[in-house]
Amino acid sequence: MAYGHKTEHRLRIRAQVVLHAARGRSNARIARATGLHLDTVRCWRGRFADRGLGGLSDRDRSGRPPSYTALQVAEAKALACRLPAETGVPLARWSCPELARELAARGITGTISASTVRRWLAEDALKPWQHRSWFFITDPDFRAKAQRVLDLYVRTWQGKVLGADEYVISADEKTSIQARCRCHPTLAPGQARAMRVNHTYGRGGALAYLAAYDVHQARVFGRTEPCTGIDPFMSLVTQVMSVEPYASAKRVFWIVDNGSSHRGQKAADRLTAAFPNAVMVHTPVHASWLNQVEVYFSVVQRKVVSPNDFTDLTQVGDRLRAFEDRYNATAQPFQWKFTTSDLDDLLARLDQHTADRHEGSSAAPAA
Repeated sequence: MAYGHKTEHRLRIRAQVVLHAARGRSNARIARATGLHLDTVRCWRGRFADRGLGGLSDRDRSGRPPSYTALQVAEAKALACRLPAETGVPLARWSCPELARELAARGITGTISASTVRRWLAEDALKPWQHRSWFFITDPDFRAKAQRVLDLYVRTWQGKVLGADEYVISADEKTSIQARCRCHPTLAPGQARAMRVNHTYGRGGALAYLAAYDVHQARVFGRTEPCTGIDPFMSLVTQVMSVEPYASAKRVFWIVDNGSSHRGQKAADRLTAAFPNAVMVHTPVHASWLNQVEVYFSVVQRKVVSPNDFTDLTQVGDRLRAFEDRYNATAQPFQWKFTTSDLDDLLARLDQHTADRHEGSSAAPAA
């Protein structure tokens, strides 16, 4: 304890007092050697003599009595668990300052700080200032459609392994990428200073970025268009299908969501009519997260678009195309870990949650 690198300083000093005493030194000499008061040396020698090593630790202290009762804390948490609108407060969700103000207004507590309320809620992991959205699965063929997509990611279609001349493309559009010209130049990071981007900007228009991502080759094909639509999407398809190895491939599967540019059977027929070796595969409704190109779009958002500082749309397009070349030079396929087993587990949890809600709503109130 006296010489350990991980020993607390106070414990190290107390251990040194004991070691000095073991060598037969007086309290006065120990006080001079350690820089402690004579009474302090006498205290720790006596504590060690009575209780051994345990006597060198601090005793439990009662501390200052709590300023708020357990009932007040419980009432604060109960208020946080209610929607503000239900209590007559014109807010969408609670914040800690608003909760502190409401607690004082209701007389539950006196004047209380927001940090105190935040500490109470942190103990129970309640964060009423956050929210999560949810929705019901409305697609009756959700599992079948999702499984087709997940099977393609592991190079399987209708129970058969894909051949070497069959490819899987994930495609979608990233809409409304703006050109925001900052009124003052962006400052590069400096000593003790992060990069600074001026808040004021001029609008230089917006464009749509269409991308097709080869799932297994980790290759991106992209183009910019003034807007989305059937014609821009088919231009992207033509851009991909007119080059090798896709032009002469046996089949090229196009995974798309249910956006208006490629929705429904008409879109699938239109794709097959233009390119007989192309097969359109739709993700389930509200399941565009199954489309791997969305992962690529998240990379683009982080590395290219944010922070947005472009002089015009031409610079936006040039930056996106240059990033495609840079990305394709070193890209590796995404490590997609969501499998059909995970899909079954997710659907089972959703079914159980729905069943629990129905049982709770249909239960008769107690007499």
